[in-house]
Amino acid sequence: MKAIVFDHELKFVEDYPKPRPSEGEALVRIYLAGICRTDIEITKGYLGFKGIIGHEFVGVVEKINSNDRRLSGKRVVGGINRGCGACDFCLTGLKNHCPNGKTLGIVNKDGAMAEYITLPVENLIEAPPDIADEEAVFTEPLAAAFEITRQVHVKPTDKILVIGDGKLGLLISLVLRLINAEITIAGKHEPKLRIVEKHGIEAINIRELHTEKRYDIVVDAAGAVEGFETAMRLVKPGGTIVMKSTVSEKRAVGLTLLVVNEITVVGSRCGPFEPALAALSAGLINVRPFITGVFGFDRAKEAFDRAVDRDSLKVIIDFRNI
Repeated sequence: MKAIVFDHELKFVEDYPKPRPSEGEALVRIYLAGICRTDIEITKGYLGFKGIIGHEFVGVVEKINSNDRRLSGKRVVGGINRGCGACDFCLTGLKNHCPNGKTLGIVNKDGAMAEYITLPVENLIEAPPDIADEEAVFTEPLAAAFEITRQVHVKPTDKILVIGDGKLGLLISLVLRLINAEITIAGKHEPKLRIVEKHGIEAINIRELHTEKRYDIVVDAAGAVEGFETAMRLVKPGGTIVMKSTVSEKRAVGLTLLVVNEITVVGSRCGPFEPALAALSAGLINVRPFITGVFGFDRAKEAFDRAVDRDSLKVIIDFRNI
């Protein structure tokens, strides 16, 4: 099968072995796969991953190695984490943090930028028919945005700052706006900021942020180590910082402000698919303005070049016509 593989460098492989579903797994024929910021960081050495990259996808179930065949032939999206099912984390509902777990296209598991993937049947969710493929491929990052509402009690009276105008930062601002909180998003790219500005979200250039104005909640989705330092300066004493950035770069960061200002820091990653699909189906979140381009496998190198462009948002690889 055709696949996009990272092994010290990106490789566009024509004859990668087709996976076989283990017991309890399904074989999914990929329709579309999205290029995520985490994928870009992996190509810089993040987590030392080698294999097929990618974790945002929509596809169709072609085969199931399980007695549960309800999803056979169904169009699906899927959770990216697989726990061992036997450790204390898995048994207490924390399979996403299983020390022996695998994460699609990120940790010890070939990912979604290929013609086929395998995933546990329990990880898969049928995509409603009123959501197009190009919208369904956003389910995983949109779910990550909804995860914040599960972890942090967000009130309509809260003043919230989202740092970063990449795809995830913009999605987060739209999700939090559903709670009617006062949202400000700060970034460097005017065209991106304008996408959410019409939804009642204050959009400003990050250079215009001033420490005189403080926020109850600051979400760091900058995708750079500077984001956390900015968040510490701008959150109110007793406030909350939500960390969404995953970066390969490492450097020392002073943490004194966390102690002095009694700041709560919440790490946040994967989230619930159900509210993400419901928001897409109901038209509460419109992701189409986020699509920078859709590229066939024969243009995958061009797609990655476009994805690293700071002016791009969501670049999608199309496996439907292979």
